[in-house]
Amino acid sequence: MIMGALIPLDEMTIEEKLAAMERLWDDLCRNAESVPSPEWHQDVLSARENRVREGKAVFSSFDNVKARIRKSTE
Repeated sequence: MIMGALIPLDEMTIEEKLAAMERLWDDLCRNAESVPSPEWHQDVLSARENRVREGKAVFSSFDNVKARIRKSTE
């Protein structure tokens, strides 16, 4: 339940929205243990662990990932 939090999203710049998101994320991280994780998260993690264990996982370097993301957003 949102307790009277009215955020004028239509009036905010992208930078202001990103700053608000960062503040929310920082606040949630201060009490991470109280933020429930959906059950499907464990399912995804288990499936990924299985792929690694079976030698089927494919990894990319951070530089390659950044380059792919940059290219996809051009």
